[in-house]
Amino acid sequence: MTAPAAAGELHETLRQMLAVLEAERQALAGLDLAAILGTARDKDRLCAVLDRGAGVGGDGFPLDEECRGMLETARRLNETNRQVRNIIAANVARRLGALTGAPQLYRAGTKYALVAAGGAAARRGGSI
Repeated sequence: MTAPAAAGELHETLRQMLAVLEAERQALAGLDLAAILGTARDKDRLCAVLDRGAGVGGDGFPLDEECRGMLETARRLNETNRQVRNIIAANVARRLGALTGAPQLYRAGTKYALVAAGGAAARRGGSI
């Protein structure tokens, strides 16, 4: 694959990844399990494309400023989505523990608790 073709493929793959990460955020916000699973499959497929491209000609994809910016944005979006997944898991574990009277097996750190409280407050129209 030529360098311009590889650069075009990388740009398109990163644009798709950003769209999938945004769709994942929406799915998490709506607790839409089918969409969450769909975005997980899409991320896996796009990561496979990126993995294949990383070995093109031994040099991998060429990284220009736009690609670096998209990669950084994708990293931040993925981290945000990971934190939201952890908050959801902590809330489910807390509710299950309350129902069963069992001790909590999964504990979100203080940072996650504040983020969760802030999100709940924002949905009620207030602040933490």
